[in-house]
Amino acid sequence: MTESKRQKQVSKQLQKDLGEIFQREMRNVFNGAFVTITDIKVTADLSIARVYLSFLLAKDKEGLLSDIRENTKTIRTQLAARIRHQMRIVPDLQFYIDDTAEYAEKIENLFATIHIPPAEEE
Repeated sequence: MTESKRQKQVSKQLQKDLGEIFQREMRNVFNGAFVTITDIKVTADLSIARVYLSFLLAKDKEGLLSDIRENTKTIRTQLAARIRHQMRIVPDLQFYIDDTAEYAEKIENLFATIHIPPAEEE
């Protein structure tokens, strides 16, 4: 299903605001890890935002995701303060690990290890 123009606008705004929140206010939660918001998918009624995160310099990604999920209420409150004039309802935030970069790297490594023998001449 394709996203509406409004969903795309809301996703873009949420990504910008959440990025600033993660960089400034929530930095102490991440223990030196660098958190990037790779994508946000908003439901059609704008009530739920699925936030996909990528972690750099993180030893325990699942633990870090757990810490972020524990602080969802704080993050949502800070987000509400930023978007209160643009949106009626602050969407519920659901956080997920975006592992597409790691998956792409794994595929690249697999392709690099494939040995294809030269074709025999007839």
